[in-house]
Amino acid sequence: MSGKEPAMAASFRPRILAMQFLAAIAFVSVIMRSGASDPPLTLDYYASSCPSVFEIIREEMQSEVLSDPHNAALVLRLHFHDCFVQGCDGSVLLDDTATLKGEKTASPNINSLRGFDIIDRIKSKVESNCPRIVSCADILTVAARDAVILVGGPYWDVPVGRKDSRSASYELANTNIPTPNQGLISIISKFLYLGLSVTDTVALSGAHTIGVARCENFRARIYGDYELTSGRSPLSEVHLSKLKSTCPAAGGGDNNISPLDYETPNTFDNSYYHLLLNGEGLLNSDQELYSSVLAIQTKKLVEQYAFDTAAFFQQFSISIVKMGNLTNPDSFVDGEVRKNCRFINA
Repeated sequence: MSGKEPAMAASFRPRILAMQFLAAIAFVSVIMRSGASDPPLTLDYYASSCPSVFEIIREEMQSEVLSDPHNAALVLRLHFHDCFVQGCDGSVLLDDTATLKGEKTASPNINSLRGFDIIDRIKSKVESNCPRIVSCADILTVAARDAVILVGGPYWDVPVGRKDSRSASYELANTNIPTPNQGLISIISKFLYLGLSVTDTVALSGAHTIGVARCENFRARIYGDYELTSGRSPLSEVHLSKLKSTCPAAGGGDNNISPLDYETPNTFDNSYYHLLLNGEGLLNSDQELYSSVLAIQTKKLVEQYAFDTAAFFQQFSISIVKMGNLTNPDSFVDGEVRKNCRFINA
């Protein structure tokens, strides 16, 4: 034995890995819990108790986005990070106290999440009209929908009736939320754990068509395989040069930011998927959807959404409702409607 792998065997390795990965997906989807288990949410939950709530949230979000279009991405990200921990129960909004360790200082959140003051302002307006009726969890979920619409994205109906959790999980925030440098298997596994499919994973990743990332989260990517995946095209090289000037290799500048979608950073569209086709995804976790050797199903979906905006919008609407319906069973037993989204009621 020479110790060298035969060329034919080497050529089959990616296919074998891909088959193993697909088998793993099937296995995980069976053993993991499903998040789509008929939650007690309805479209008319506030029809008699607070009929003006949707209008109030829409008007407040419109004001916030007109003030700064980036606010849409802040609220949408809050919604995602809330739902990935204990379900969509408003736990991400809780501040630390002497008796409660919140999620805001968890690694995926501490330098990533903003927009808490936006939810505070909406909550204050809702409370003045319908005191102690509408949960912070519902406000965040509806506000995320309105945020997307206000920057050009699709509409979807939001079932409501969530209760606010009286607990948070710093530990789950550190383990459940996908991180920028993860590979495809880890990313998809985190979605599957919540009952979200591979299709949901690719569609919901399209939320990165708005928003920004910190240098710390894309440094490894731009000094890693960015040139390889982008084919060293002239336009990609120009953009990469700009990214490297924003984010130096030798440390420093960790908080410098760059748009996740540099083509249309404040518009919710399918440009994000075009960037993946060009090998220009800013985060490794994004580009993996298209460039990973295991990206069989995800690559096809990226191509579909890149060439068909309507298909992306339709699936994003379906998938984000599915995510929004992830509920915390405990919150329906001992949950509440918080008066202040940052603290549980006394």
